[in-house]
Parts: sequence; C-alpha cells; structure tokens
Amino acid sequence: MNDVIDPESGAARAAAPISAPEVSLADALDLLARVRAAAHRDGLRLAYVIVDSGGNPVVTARDDGTQLGALSLAGDKAYTAVAFGLPTSAWTESSRPGGGDWGLAGALGGRAIVFPGGVPLFVAGRLVGAVGVSGTVSTDDERCALAGIESSVFGHQA
Repeated sequence: MNDVIDPESGAARAAAPISAPEVSLADALDLLARVRAAAHRDGLRLAYVIVDSGGNPVVTARDDGTQLGALSLAGDKAYTAVAFGLPTSAWTESSRPGGGDWGLAGALGGRAIVFPGGVPLFVAGRLVGAVGVSGTVSTDDERCALAGIESSVFGHQA
C-alpha cells in the first residue's frame, strides 16, 4: 500500500484501506496532490474534481491562471466517469457523428463528457469515485489523472 500525505502536517503516513464505497477527504486530497504534481511537472495549470461513488464532489481545485470553464468541465468529466464506471475517453470514437454512441453527449442532463479527462477510481475492483481533470488538451488531462492514480491508493480499472 502507498503512503498518503497528511494534508495538515505534510508528513507521510501509511494509507488506510478504504472500507466503504466512498472516497475519504484524506485520500481525495492526497490524489489531488498527486495529479497536480503530474500536471505541474509538465508546466500545466489545470482544474481538478474528485467525486465519490454518488458523483458528489469531495475535492475541487483550480490552479491559478486556469481557464474559468475548466472547473465545470472537470466536474462533468468526473461525474461521467463515475456514472458509467469507465473513463470518458471510452466514447471518443463511438460518439462521433454516425457512431454507435452518437448523441451520448446529451445524456446525464447534458453533463456527459465524451472526450478524455475523466477516470473512474476503484479499490479492490469496487467503483468508489472518479477524478476529472480539465484545462489543456484532453489527452493531457487524462494523462495527468492517470499519473496521479498510479501512485495512489486507487486503481483506474475494475
């Protein structure tokens, strides 16, 4: 199990296993720090939203200088990923005109996102939440999300 950074002291501590289908605030803050670190290594300033299994925001953040619309998009990416249990990139091709999922972008009350940047979060094969990242090219949004997840207590596949 990976260490978690305590948000108050900044000290590393052993990560506690998640026992409920929710994302704890401590784990969400830790994941936020990891995703932001991945973005900042590449000189990116992004917006981030981490949601629980019900699509409710646990943590939201927007780096200074990030596009104002990025936070809303990050939230919708996270919501879409947890609603379907798949990364938002799963529909990039199939949702184009003529594709089998054409029109999906109008689902979820218009909140469905069909381009990269939303990634579901799993623990022991159980969907517990999602992270949404926005503010640059969507493939870079997703890359930063995955980089943060890889070193966290979460997985991105069931």
